[in-house]
Amino acid sequence: MHGAVLPRQPSKRPGAESLAAVLSDTRVPVWTPWPLPHGWLITGFGTAGDERTGVRGCAVALSGPNLLGGPADMLLIAEEPGVGLGAHHAGLDGPDPGAGFDSVPPQVKVDISGPRATPGGTVSMWSVQAAPDRAVYVGEAMGNWLWAVLWPATAGVLMLEPQTLLDLREPGMEPHLPYGAHCGRLDE
Repeated sequence: MHGAVLPRQPSKRPGAESLAAVLSDTRVPVWTPWPLPHGWLITGFGTAGDERTGVRGCAVALSGPNLLGGPADMLLIAEEPGVGLGAHHAGLDGPDPGAGFDSVPPQVKVDISGPRATPGGTVSMWSVQAAPDRAVYVGEAMGNWLWAVLWPATAGVLMLEPQTLLDLREPGMEPHLPYGAHCGRLDE
């Protein structure tokens, strides 16, 4: 029904070596907010794809303080249409956000930067009804799905803050990233 399903690879621990491994094989953006929200750290990477076709879905995990109290986790996911990595982490049944998700005005807008991004590019994102323990936003950037999945659901307010996403694929676009403990959300 869904056509070829690409394998989800084991998550990679946070660190420069793991990021380099992801960057060497990816065909989609590797998004991170930059600068990172106050107190947030990069906490791992997840991918979908194989050696033959490359990484066609990539998740960057971040962890930090929830603006409404307590800890929070976020996955920023870029994927080619039909891969399903974002929908999986959102807790949805299909490979995409479903029909009509964009039938209302977007709830969030983020800026994107990097040599491949349109200068001054802004991406509209819509809230998607997902599993009740998380907040999910989805949009389209550079021909790929862009997902933001946040735990707990109250952490979704972070997306209302001005955000600039940086594509780490280009040479020179890898700032000194702060890394933290591995995020278990990548393995769920």
